[in-house]
Amino acid sequence: MKLLIEIGTEELPAIPLLKELPNISKKWEKILQEYHLESEFKFFYTPRRLVFIHENFKEKQDDSFVEFIGAPKAIAYKDGKLTQAGFSFLEKSGLKEEELEFKEIKGKEVLYCQKQVQGLQSKVVLAQMIEAFLKSLSFGKTMRWGDGRFEFIRAIRSLCCILNDELIEFESYGVKSAKSTFVHRSVSYDLIAFANIDEYFKTLEQNYIILDQEQRKKLIIEQLKTLEKENDITIAEDDELLAEVVAITEYPKALLGHFEKEYLEIPSEVIITSMRENQRYFAVFKNNTLSNHFIVVSNAVCEDYSKIINGNERVLRARLSDAMFFWKNDLAQGLNNDKISQMVYLEGLGTLKDKIIREQKIATKLCEVFANTQKDEILKAIEYSKADLSTQMVYEFTDLQGIMGSYYAKAMGMSDELALAIKEQYLPNGDNSAMPSNEFSSIVALAYKFDTLVGLFSMGKIPSGTKDPYALRRAANGVLKIILALNKNFDLKIFLEVIASEYKSFDLKILLDFILERLYTFYEVNASFVKAVLSSKTYDVIYIDSCIKALIQSANKADFSQNFATFKRLANIAILSEVQINENLFNIQEEKDLYQAFMQCKTKENNTQELLESLFALKPQIDAFFDKVMINDKDENIKNNRQALVCAIYREFLKIADIKELSV
Repeated sequence: MKLLIEIGTEELPAIPLLKELPNISKKWEKILQEYHLESEFKFFYTPRRLVFIHENFKEKQDDSFVEFIGAPKAIAYKDGKLTQAGFSFLEKSGLKEEELEFKEIKGKEVLYCQKQVQGLQSKVVLAQMIEAFLKSLSFGKTMRWGDGRFEFIRAIRSLCCILNDELIEFESYGVKSAKSTFVHRSVSYDLIAFANIDEYFKTLEQNYIILDQEQRKKLIIEQLKTLEKENDITIAEDDELLAEVVAITEYPKALLGHFEKEYLEIPSEVIITSMRENQRYFAVFKNNTLSNHFIVVSNAVCEDYSKIINGNERVLRARLSDAMFFWKNDLAQGLNNDKISQMVYLEGLGTLKDKIIREQKIATKLCEVFANTQKDEILKAIEYSKADLSTQMVYEFTDLQGIMGSYYAKAMGMSDELALAIKEQYLPNGDNSAMPSNEFSSIVALAYKFDTLVGLFSMGKIPSGTKDPYALRRAANGVLKIILALNKNFDLKIFLEVIASEYKSFDLKILLDFILERLYTFYEVNASFVKAVLSSKTYDVIYIDSCIKALIQSANKADFSQNFATFKRLANIAILSEVQINENLFNIQEEKDLYQAFMQCKTKENNTQELLESLFALKPQIDAFFDKVMINDKDENIKNNRQALVCAIYREFLKIADIKELSV
């Protein structure tokens, strides 16, 4: 049976829709499972409708079985008579007392009943399913309508549910289902009736609704390519913006507009941000330089699009005029720290000026760690790093903080390297973000992130579950990525202990673990590899990275499983002690061989990969040792000496990872 479901709404806001989009099909699948009506379907959306199409929907639910499990026999009956627990089971299961049965579950005889439930006709339950689905959707903020009785992301204006061309009649959210749909507003504002599912698709197509979002996306891309070719331009690729445009159009038309060249005096980031965030325009480049053009994707249907282009040009001109005013005004004033002295950073952590002072102290320590000789310039960069937060441009475009600061710093005659550090202080700021360009910028960025992490943890602002309002996970990721990119030894534990005195006392281990836990997402490998290395209690980020990579490289070799099994056995019997190995106490050749081979391993301690390979190369000697040598010798000294040898090998492996935590 063919099934069509359409939920017609007022215009859905693009960003909330796109955030929930990955969950919509999953939530409908869950409803189908709960109602025993699983079947394949296609999901489509436009700004004003959510649509499900099933080509082969079940006529009725699958039959199912329901289990009832009650009290143990000793509780269900007392003195041969049914207790209250027994009567409750009768009521729940719908049985008579003579029909009661017992079943052994987990070693106990309990009241038990299994009943077959006959599946209902699909048309009987579809209305319930649709309402359950709508209530399951989560778009963040919602709106109310109908005297506040109904609540959804936007008002629901039409409902349609057709099963094999038969309308499923029901009412939900104050709307009665009907064989009708809204078409493009350029055609009509009224509901258009149709007779069956095939006619539904024809009605949309004939009235300028492209239902399939992938078709709309493909059409927009083709139109952009045509405009590029016709005008010898390059249109900025922007997948996020493209997804938004697809979500807000039903019949997209890409159009080329322009603005006055004088506005190109404004930094390109400002123009692009203004066009993208406020108007959803695509930026245009010519000869690798920002052009005074833009692309707007219209949702209108008309023969002459010149009025639409002109209207969008007027809107953009007004925005760029404001931006030009902010730009010139901010340039005239320059970077000034007076205002940020009054701007509160966070209660308990003072003002932004206080944050800068703390970052400068951290940067001083970082310069010592990295033996960097540019401390004075780095401290100056940090001194002006937050000044742009008080500018008109950043007030209007908050995403440009740092970027605008770099422009104003250059205008004030500051060095390019200092200006670049101001620009890059927030990097990396995402999974695919760029990194700071050099060590100078990296130290500025690290100082910012370390102060943010230590400061907020000291105030108890620790992320829990999925909640992370201060983006501390991103800050921790950034710390690790920058250190790894610099490729200079950095003991995270020691450094945190050094800088912690500037903050309210708290358990540093919580923060240390929080930062290092981010490493689990850095490597495409069994999580136990990262856990094994972290369990070795090593806190040098570069060394941790080398240990994980060494393990991964060894794991890719054919003999890894055999090596792993041998060392797992060794680790399990190792008893950590301070007993020193006495070579003179070895009296069996196999233990002598193992000791000599092990001593060769210790010469490789300066190279993690070589050390690991040499340890794994001990497998023949270790196997022979286990075969021929009795560790628990009657002589206590010999016994302790053999245990010390096993312990020493395990300790050497612990320098890389705790093999007990490793799973293959």
